[in-house]
Parts: sequence; C-alpha cells; structure tokens
Amino acid sequence: MNFNLQDYLANGVEYILNDAVRSCLKNPKESLFLLKFSKHAKKATEIRQEHAENGQNIPVFLIASITSSCNLHCTGCYSRANEECWDGEQLNQLSAREWEEIFRQAKEIGISFIVLAGGEPLLRRDVIIGACDFPEILFPIFTNGTMLNDDYLKLFDEHRNLVPVLSIEGDEEATDARRGDGIYRQLTDSMRSMKENNIIFGASLTFTKENLPDLLSNEFIDGLHDFGCKVVFFIEYVPINGETMDLAPGDGERELLFEKLMMLRQEYSDMLFMSFPGDEKTSGGCLAAGRGFFHINSMGGAEPCPASPYSDINVKDTSLIEALDSNLFKSLREGGILMDDHQGGCVLFEHKDDVERMLGWNDG
Repeated sequence: MNFNLQDYLANGVEYILNDAVRSCLKNPKESLFLLKFSKHAKKATEIRQEHAENGQNIPVFLIASITSSCNLHCTGCYSRANEECWDGEQLNQLSAREWEEIFRQAKEIGISFIVLAGGEPLLRRDVIIGACDFPEILFPIFTNGTMLNDDYLKLFDEHRNLVPVLSIEGDEEATDARRGDGIYRQLTDSMRSMKENNIIFGASLTFTKENLPDLLSNEFIDGLHDFGCKVVFFIEYVPINGETMDLAPGDGERELLFEKLMMLRQEYSDMLFMSFPGDEKTSGGCLAAGRGFFHINSMGGAEPCPASPYSDINVKDTSLIEALDSNLFKSLREGGILMDDHQGGCVLFEHKDDVERMLGWNDG
C-alpha cells in the first residue's frame, strides 16, 4: 500500500478532513466545526486549482514562526543553534496586524493550513487571537505545552480552528532530559485538561535514529490515545551541526516509519498520523520552497522551510504570491536539489553551501 505525502498535502485535504471527522464522532462540537471547515477546504482546493491552471503552484501548508522567543532551552534546539530563536529583546518581529494580513492573503490564494510555530507561539497571544478570525484556515499550534492556562483552554474551546500540538519526546525520562525537569508532568497535565474539556489536540514527536522504535511502540501510542490525543506528527530530526549527523534518520528509519505508520492508521482509526517531511522518495522529493509548504520567519522572511533559514524576499515588502515566486524558491524547485538523495535529516541541510551559493553568499 503506497502513501504519497505530496498528494496527501497538495490534493488530499479531503483525506485529512475525513480522517479528522472520523476521529471526532464522539465530539459533536468538533465534528460540527470540521464539517463547516470541509466546505472551506473544498473552496480552497478550487482556488489552488485555478492558480495551477495559470502556472502558479499554491501549497496547502504554510509554516509561520510567529516569535523568536521561547521560555525553554531544549537540548539540540535547531532554532537556537540557527539563531532563529534567542533570549532578550525581540527586534523587527512582525506585528499582529502584519500576521493577520498574511492570514488574509493565505485564505485568498487557497492555503488551508497554517502551522503556528516559534520559538514558543503561545507567547504571541495577540497573533493567536487574530487567527480566530479566520475559520477558513486550520491553525495547528506547535507548543511546548508549558503555557496552556485556563484562558487558552477557553480560547481553544471557543475557536476550533486553533489546534494545540504539544511537543513530547517520549516517556518522562526522555522528555525531561531534552526539555527540562518537570516538563513531562506539565504536558500530561495539559493533556488531561484538554481531554476533560473535549478540546482536540495533537502531539509532535521529534524522532532520531535512537528514539524512533520507542515512539512507534504501541505502548507509547496507547498512552497518547488514552490522554485523548487525536493527531500525531512525526518530525524528522534535523542536525544542528555536523557532529549530530549520526542522530539524523536514514533510509532504514524512514522505511520503518513508513511501514509502521500504515499499520497505525489501521489500528487507531480515531487518530490521525502524519510525518514531516515524510518519505521523500515516495513524495517525489523534498516539499519545501512551495512545492508542498514554505516558511515565514518571525521577521517576515520567506524561507524554503524552518530547517533551511535562507531568504531573498520579505513579506513586509511583497505578497505571498510574489514570495512563492522568489528567485531562491524558483531556483530550488527548478535546480534539482529538492529531488536529490541524502543521508538523512534534511536535503537542504546537506546542500546548504549550494543554497548559499544561489544567494550569492559564497561568490568568490
């Protein structure tokens, strides 16, 4: 049985929604929202198809890093190592009004899903409140889970297009080892609160060569299921430098994940499983740079993906449509790098010298 991630993202919004509706049959409030959202998603698909007929590919997903601040210092954090997340004063960050304009443009061109990331996105309550006004878009909010208070639970209950996705590394020992003492307990407490309030939430699992078998175990998935988790994202570890390349998943891990995900989708019919970036071999290459998604950083730079923090255009100065046709994005899509094979982690990480050369950073 084949699973093509690119088709799933680019043409399969209905698949995602059907799985999500099925997983929420015992939650009338959530099911009603998803049925309404499915109508918006079908319209968005038609809009993307119209753009495609005019030679413009519009991805289903946008990843928006709405802040460079974070209240944690997780071991191996790519954003901190890459200086896209830092402590202290946050300069040149997009305002809530500017993010709302991005959301408006995304709706108009047919983007159905905007992942809110950071830093820690719950630090930007102003942006998240702005997202409430766009029920046509589903906003998965990738959070460390430490700031989920009663006010946020009320907001998520009233605005079902906001879906918290909690980052967890496995069991208590593994999670606290990377994220800090007591974080696992905070996460599980937050999960219980959301289950009690019938709020749909997901889990984000960063997998490496070392921890993938544990994350794929039925014991661990059963635990998430019992907490009420409905969506599970497997996020492939991206090395922060050459010294951590040995942790990056390779073809063996991708094959294991691919096979196990097919089984999990059958065994847990009330949960939705997705992988990012997924098995690139079955998806026709990396989906960055607008093929399946793209990234906007906290200062407005349009980047191929969060793991490739390079930009030659800023959405403060241009539209999303123009950003998708930036010289860097077009060069990546047309130059063959995204289709290249790689050892593990991220093809753009391995080709960062080539990406910098495209930007003229390595000239001479």
